Parts: sequence; structure tokens; C-alpha cells
Amino acid sequence: QVQLVESGGGLVQAGGSLRLSCAASAISRIRYMAWYRQAPGKQRELVAAIIADDTTNYADSVKGRFTISKDNAKRTVFLQMNNVKPDDTAVYYCNLPPDFTPYRWGQGTQVTVSS
Repeated sequence: QVQLVESGGGLVQAGGSLRLSCAASAISRIRYMAWYRQAPGKQRELVAAIIADDTTNYADSVKGRFTISKDNAKRTVFLQMNNVKPDDTAVYYCNLPPDFTPYRWGQGTQVTVSS
């Protein structure tokens, strides 16, 4: 069973940067993966996705600030978050893109952006 473990969150000031990691076990390589986030009182939303040919897609709210990437050797997906804003505050999760049946959700990693 695939297990997803997110890490790298924390408290950061607006305008700062964070790099989130998502380690996936029990898979040979990562072809597709996405980052989601859920803020208090809001539904989980898609932030960024990377698909088989390494094409990436981003939510309009993070375009130009966040970058998704992957390291197949380490079975890890990253989310580089630059110029963060208070609205980026949320618990961040990784999982398959929306068109796929999701793996079991991990615990997520909390990102808090102070103004």
C-alpha cells in the first residue's frame, strides 16, 4: 500500500520561501503527483500537479510563485513555495491528480504565513 509522508512545513513570514517534500513508499517511480491544500473552514483545493511527461499545472493563485518537481530516484515530490502570502496558510497534502483514484491521504504538513 502506498504511503505518502509530507514534510517541510512551518511558520514563515510573508514574502519568504519554503520547500515541501512528499515521500512516497511502495511505488517504483512517480509518474503523476499533485499538491493540495486545505485552509481552516475551506475545502481541499488543488495547488499544483506534475504528470507523466513532466508537464506541470498550477492553480492561478500560485502561478509564478510555486514550483512542483519530482525526484524519481528518491520517490519524492517537492513544492517550492516562493513569495508566500498569508492566504497560502493551510495544511498541504500530496496525492495523485484529481483524475485518478487517490492513495490513502497522509497527515499533511502545516504551512503558516505571517503578515
